[in-house]
Amino acid sequence: METVLSGIRSTGNLHLGNYFGALKNFIRMQHEHNCYFFIADYHSLTTHPTPADLHGNVKQVLAEYLASGIDPEIATIYIQSDLPEVAELYLLLNMNAYIGELERTTTFKDKIRNQPDNVNAGLLTYPVLMAADIIIHNASKVPVGKDQEQNLEMAKKFARRFNHMYGVEYFTEPAAYNFGENLVKIPGLDGTGKMGKSEGNGIYLCDPDKEIRKKVMRAVTDTGPTEPNSPISEPVRNLFALMEVVSDHDAIAKFKEDYANCTIRYGDLKKHLAEDICKFVAPIRERIEDIKNNDVYLGRVAKMGAEKARESASKTIREVREIIGFKAF
Repeated sequence: METVLSGIRSTGNLHLGNYFGALKNFIRMQHEHNCYFFIADYHSLTTHPTPADLHGNVKQVLAEYLASGIDPEIATIYIQSDLPEVAELYLLLNMNAYIGELERTTTFKDKIRNQPDNVNAGLLTYPVLMAADIIIHNASKVPVGKDQEQNLEMAKKFARRFNHMYGVEYFTEPAAYNFGENLVKIPGLDGTGKMGKSEGNGIYLCDPDKEIRKKVMRAVTDTGPTEPNSPISEPVRNLFALMEVVSDHDAIAKFKEDYANCTIRYGDLKKHLAEDICKFVAPIRERIEDIKNNDVYLGRVAKMGAEKARESASKTIREVREIIGFKAF
């Protein structure tokens, strides 16, 4: 059984793209692999060094993942800052990470363009912290998006460099986990691209019905088909893609037929889609609220996750210290 690790942002709520994309695969993977899911609250400080409510953000994200189907009895879900071993390995790896290679990473270049007034050391060494997160559990597979592929390559480099410097074969070089056909890409409401927080085109699992209806009714469409069986434009195709995951086949077939016949009314399509999304989101939203209001349960989950994760992490740190040469007198 392979060890798989994935980080979870501690800022921002889950949207439908997250749910039908990676999260559905995480839920399946937890039954097939030894899975670690961590909430990356250390990482969030690189862009939000003075968060208004760091604990509240972590609590929200933890509740959303639990409500969506991550089982803490099967997988290990923990909060990054609950593992001091991660910070120690981060420090040790930094000793063998070079300024030039860190300055050349795409994520660092992007970040300093986006936040020129906050170019901190954490931004520069972000790939090192990510590497520590991964190899602290000797994870062999890591689900990553395109924007993190270079950082995963850096993690492989740091693992390989440690092994070479100390003449050992200790760290596993992690590989990208490719969901392949299992990865569903959910489009946004702005007519192009995928649903995402930074794009401002998402529907969130915690959105109230009124907000969902407002967002869907504002979704980009086009002027409508001009002749029978004309190609469907990307914005309208995106709405049909959303219907594919929340609506029944009869409704989808009806609206596609209306489009083909040039009789489609986008207002009717949007109203139908909005109601179907509301029906889908409502039970998940209720579970999120129930879990978020249950501090005893959340505390138990966080403690259990930290204990399970530290069992693996403390073993790694103990052995790494021995390899490097740290010994007690």
